[in-house]
Amino acid sequence: MAFEHAIALTGGIASGKSTVATLLGLHGLRVIDADTISHTILDQEALWITARFGARFVSNAHVDRKALGELIFGDPEGKADLEGHLHPRIRAEIERQSEKQEAFGFPYLIDIPLFFEKGSYSIAHSVIVYAPKAISLERYKKRSGMSEEACLRRIESQMDIEEKKRRATWIIDNSTDLKHLQRECEAFVEMIKTKYHYKN
Repeated sequence: MAFEHAIALTGGIASGKSTVATLLGLHGLRVIDADTISHTILDQEALWITARFGARFVSNAHVDRKALGELIFGDPEGKADLEGHLHPRIRAEIERQSEKQEAFGFPYLIDIPLFFEKGSYSIAHSVIVYAPKAISLERYKKRSGMSEEACLRRIESQMDIEEKKRRATWIIDNSTDLKHLQRECEAFVEMIKTKYHYKN
């Protein structure tokens, strides 16, 4: 059965979730990346994207995610259409990969950015990559090159990071530097291995 041993890995925009997913993978935890799955499926649906939103969002069978994201952020109807078309396909692929992981009988991670916002996965435990809003905002500005106002709008379109922190089973703190984050990830992996009696 899908999701029985799954742990949802989540966070906020620019909280460092992708870095944590990589670090946890290097320390031996298996990770299903919902973002990678969604990007693959989005490209597979390039013809639908062209028909619904226009050819300018597709080049060489690849969808321009940044441009499409900017469009639908201000278009609730378009956003609903896109999610309604893609999410059943994304979920089906996540479930397929989850069922494969269940054969190991040991916890694995599913990287789900909007785990708490959507509430659509029956996963009992979660770990959040936490950074205070002000720190995430500065990181996002540097990474995206967008204005502070634009970055803040996107951050505030998600559930507040402090609320996510309250809801999560475990917390990986990413409020300082990479060395601190590496120690947090190592401690989390050791805790999981001990808690679930991982022998390998």
